[in-house]
Amino acid sequence: MIRKFISRVLKLGNDKKPAGKREAAIIPRSSHGISRDQISPGSRRVCDTLQAEGYKAYVVGGAVRDLLAGAKPKDFDVATDATPEQAKRCFRRSRIIGRRFQIVHAYMGQEIIEITTFRGALGDDAKTDAHGRVLHDNVFGSMAEDAARRDFTVNALYFDPASEQILDYHHGVADLKQKTLRMIGEPKVRYREDPVRMLRAVRLAAKLGLSIDPEARHPIRELASLLENVPAARLFDEMLKLLTSGHAVKCLQQLRAEGLHHGVLPLLDVILDQPLGEKFVMLSLADTDERIRRGKTSSPSFLFATLLWHEVLSVWERIKNGGESPIPALHQAMEEVLNVQGEKLAITRRIATDIKEIWALQPRFEQRSGKRPYGVLEHPRFRAAYDFLCLRAEAGELDQELAQWWTDFQAAEGETRAQMLLPDQGGARKKRRRRKKPGQGAGEGPADTAA
Repeated sequence: MIRKFISRVLKLGNDKKPAGKREAAIIPRSSHGISRDQISPGSRRVCDTLQAEGYKAYVVGGAVRDLLAGAKPKDFDVATDATPEQAKRCFRRSRIIGRRFQIVHAYMGQEIIEITTFRGALGDDAKTDAHGRVLHDNVFGSMAEDAARRDFTVNALYFDPASEQILDYHHGVADLKQKTLRMIGEPKVRYREDPVRMLRAVRLAAKLGLSIDPEARHPIRELASLLENVPAARLFDEMLKLLTSGHAVKCLQQLRAEGLHHGVLPLLDVILDQPLGEKFVMLSLADTDERIRRGKTSSPSFLFATLLWHEVLSVWERIKNGGESPIPALHQAMEEVLNVQGEKLAITRRIATDIKEIWALQPRFEQRSGKRPYGVLEHPRFRAAYDFLCLRAEAGELDQELAQWWTDFQAAEGETRAQMLLPDQGGARKKRRRRKKPGQGAGEGPADTAA
C-alpha cells in the first residue's frame, strides 16, 4: 500500500513538470514482455551501431506500440541523439532525406531503417501557416522533448534493444492497456500543428480497438476543415495507410462519424448516400481487409477505383444524356472525376492510369462475341478489372451471369473456349457503308455513276 502511494505521488509530481522536462518511466522486459528478438535485424543493427559510437538509440513509436498490442509492426523506426550528419557517417549505405525535418535512411539488406534525431520543443519563432500548421521543423532537442513532440501517448514509447527496457514519458503503456488513445498536449493546438493527426487518430483507434479520449475527439469535427490546407501528397499517403490498415471498414465508418470524409474524399459522402454505392464500397473494403489479414497485398489502384466508381457512373450518365455516345462519354467521365479528386488527393499518374484502365474495361466485358473477349483476356489489367466486375455483380449492380461467364471463359481452353462465344448481335456483320461522292443521290452507288 505504502509503495503504491509513493509511486502515485511520484507520478503526479512528474505530470506537473513541463512536457519537455519529464523523466521517463523505465519498464523492464518482465513487465512489458517484448524481447530483442522481436525487433527486426536491421533496426537492431542500427541501434547497436549508434550505441557503439556513443549515441543514444531506440526503436520508437509505432513498432513498440504494435508489439505491446500484439500486432505485427510494418516497419521499425529508430530515434537517436545523433544529428543526421553524425548518423549518416555511421552507415556506409545511407542517405539524408527530407526538407521539413531531415531524417536518415539506412539500408540494411532488404530493410530501410528510418533514423530520426530527437526533435526539440517548438519555439515562438516556429514557421507556421495562417492556421497554425508547422511548415519548418528542423529543430533538434532532448529525448524528453522528442517524446513531448509526438502525437499520442501510445506513440511516445522507446525500446532499447540492448537492455530490453521501454522508456515511457507519457504513460503510453497504461493508456494502451486501458484501450485509450490520448493526445500529448492540448488537442486543438496539436491538430492545428498537423491536421493529419485527426486521420491518424481514426486509423489507430480502428486498428488497435482503442477509444479516442473525449478531449482528443471533441475538436475533430470543429477542425476538420483544416485538412483542406494539407498538401495533397500527404493526404494521399495517409489515406493509403488507412485503407490498407486491415481495418478499412471500421476506419471509413469512423471517418463519417467524426465528419472527416468531406476533407479527405469529398465524393465519398455522395457515394455512401446511395444504397448500391455503399454496398459496393463496403464489399470492396471488407475484401481488402480480409486479404491484408491473410498477409496478402492490396492494390491502391483497385481501392480508389472502387471508391470513385459510382461517381463515374453518375457523371457518365449525365454526359450520355447530353448526347455523347457511351464510350467517349465514359472516358470524359473518368477524366472529370479524377480531376476533381486530384484537387484533394495527389493520386500519382501511374495509379490514375491503372484506375482508368480498370474502369474502361467494364463495358468491354459485355462484348462476348468474335475476337473481342480474347483481347480482353490479354489486357495487362484484366485480372484487376475482372475482380472489379465480380464485385459489381456481388453488389447487385449487374447480372451475376456475366461475371460467371467470364469466370468460365478464362478457365476454358481451345475449342471449349471458342464454343462459349456468343453470336454477333444482329446476325451477320454488316458491310461498312462507302462514303458518298459529291453529286451522288440517294441510292446512287458507284455502278449508277458509271452508267
